[in-house]
Amino acid sequence: MKRFIEGEDRSQSTLFPEHLDDYVGEDNPVRVVDVFVDALELGGLGFERVVPQATGRPGYHPSILLKLYIYGYLNRAQSSRRLEQEAGRNVEVMWLTGRLAPDHKTIAEFRKDHGRAIRKVCVQFVALCRQLDLFADASVAIDGAKFKAVNTRDKNFTRAKVKRRMAQIEESVTRYLDQLDSADRQEPSLARTTKTRRLTEKIATLKEEMRRLGKLEARMLATPEQQISMSDPDARSMATSGRGSGMVGYNVQAAVDIKHHLIPAHEVTNVGTDRSQLSHMAKRTKAALKADKLEVVADRGYFKSEEILACEKAGITVTLPKPQTSGITAKGRFGKQDFVYIAQDDVYRCPAGERLVWRFTNREKDLTLHRYWTTACHTCAIKDQCTTDKQRRITRWQHEHVLEAVQRRLDEHPEKMRQRRETVEHPFGTIKSWMGYTHFQMKTLKHVGTEMALHVLAYNLKRVMKILGIAPLIAAMKAA
Repeated sequence: MKRFIEGEDRSQSTLFPEHLDDYVGEDNPVRVVDVFVDALELGGLGFERVVPQATGRPGYHPSILLKLYIYGYLNRAQSSRRLEQEAGRNVEVMWLTGRLAPDHKTIAEFRKDHGRAIRKVCVQFVALCRQLDLFADASVAIDGAKFKAVNTRDKNFTRAKVKRRMAQIEESVTRYLDQLDSADRQEPSLARTTKTRRLTEKIATLKEEMRRLGKLEARMLATPEQQISMSDPDARSMATSGRGSGMVGYNVQAAVDIKHHLIPAHEVTNVGTDRSQLSHMAKRTKAALKADKLEVVADRGYFKSEEILACEKAGITVTLPKPQTSGITAKGRFGKQDFVYIAQDDVYRCPAGERLVWRFTNREKDLTLHRYWTTACHTCAIKDQCTTDKQRRITRWQHEHVLEAVQRRLDEHPEKMRQRRETVEHPFGTIKSWMGYTHFQMKTLKHVGTEMALHVLAYNLKRVMKILGIAPLIAAMKAA
């Protein structure tokens, strides 16, 4: 079977009969995939060149396998075996690959071996979108979502899970031993002998399981996260919003363009929380958009003083709500938001009108904190609504004005929270629907990142085809 050579005129090839064009019209998305991949400098992206095998059979050109994968992810066919089937029966795939039909192992190894280059292809399409002026507003919403890994909860172990399992085994062993004692007090019979043998085997199995858990616990405690997964070593147990609905998987971070809902930047992590992700994702997005300034909106799960300060220093304007972690308001007392800071005098004014002055400064958890209070609290008529201590003390971070600016932006534009939800939830829901129940098919953080890059590329391709239309997009790709 003849290999497709880059630059060959396929219309004259015997492997590419003209009648296939009757099935692939000018407005078919498969033509977008074809033109996009042909326009790439595959060598510069890191794809290996074609090297003939020892048997003399030529290898497949990277463009063929890349087109096959992009087509598959556009049409919810992510597995290598499914793509092998499509290459032999799908007319669109035949047109796209020039009727070449690689086997599933070749297809799977291409995705596994060229992960970095595939991720660069995703970046290249974002660059094309930038050239088409689709990111003119430089305004994004950032959020994270949990995606299932190839690892069940039964094959993920944490300290609490191991201890709980050991306690269950000890309880079962005790119950079986009590049943053995009861059986020994019965008259000899075939039923008693059978029951005794069955209980003895169960106890032996549970003790073996206890020894296995002991070894797993030692391995688990030796890891930094004190957590291990047996199928996918990089997957982690993560809590989700639903009660009792935690999963073993990955936390995918994404920045979504407010105007067109495109994804200019994303990253796969195995950290279950979003608190330390804001500045990193915002800076990556700003670099991807090549923008001087960037507006970012996020939810309260990203609120962390150091992260917000890092964004401020990088020229990134952040809007997000502050989580109410203090229980003082629920107890019917005044919260910190009820105290007004007067910058010119460096004092706080309390609800009773007293001035809380600066007393001293200290460092706590690498933060420089100023402490304020007044000596008038013991004579205050509303002290019971404020504090149960001798004085009500207010703590102010060295860069508190940055957080106050964030809150002020949120108060002035409360609609941004609704806008954030409508923007960022849509891509995550769409991609999860494409993935199906199992979500990721590959294992380890590196390979899962490759899978996610293909999903994001397919999502962005579909969005741009919807925004511009297929013919204008093809024309723009050829002109770029």
